Amino acid sequence: MFADFDFDVIVRSLPYLFFHGMAFTLTLTGLSLAGSLVLGTLVALMQLSSIRALSLLAMGYVNLMRALPLVLIIFWFYFLLPWIGQWVTGASRPIQVGAFTSALVTFTLFEAAYFAEIMRAGIQSIPKGQIAASQALGMTYWQTMGHVVLPQAFRAMIPLILTQTIILFQDTSLVYVLSIPDFLGAASKVAQRDGRLVEMYLFAAAVYFIISFAASTYVRHLQMRIAVVR
Repeated sequence: MFADFDFDVIVRSLPYLFFHGMAFTLTLTGLSLAGSLVLGTLVALMQLSSIRALSLLAMGYVNLMRALPLVLIIFWFYFLLPWIGQWVTGASRPIQVGAFTSALVTFTLFEAAYFAEIMRAGIQSIPKGQIAASQALGMTYWQTMGHVVLPQAFRAMIPLILTQTIILFQDTSLVYVLSIPDFLGAASKVAQRDGRLVEMYLFAAAVYFIISFAASTYVRHLQMRIAVVR
């Protein structure tokens, strides 16, 4: 069945696929991870806040993001951000933010909802006695969180954070709907240009599988190491 396959098209396209497509995918994944992890931690703290309004606002945000399809949110922010920019800046017309900025904002806000739940679980796993001891030493709430609770919560949740990062890496392929040349988009362009859809999509699937499988194997190994240390 592989007699008619043209694997040379893959070899010829490797520089474009990896130096442009995969570089874009990894950049979007890294920036979205950094932003969503910070925002997710703040949302998690809001959920655990004694101020009911903050807690309800955070829970509403998490439930909203987790209830909507990601591709719908991608389209929503792509068309909504220019109008938000116009409203914030007071411009006379919608601000052109670009597809990359729109995608970055989308993934940051969407993934923050999932990281918020991960960090909330991590924070709640810390014994309350440690928090009470910190307060007895005269530490403020933010000092307790920054020096005692969050470092332990991050360490405990590393496997889940990395697992969600793998999902984020896979989800970035959805920017293809905005015609952004990520790895899948680059493979699609080559496939349509050379008329080799089967070869390019199979190669793209193989690359995503290898990276995701290798990362998942590392996460399982790391999880066992953390369990042994505990």
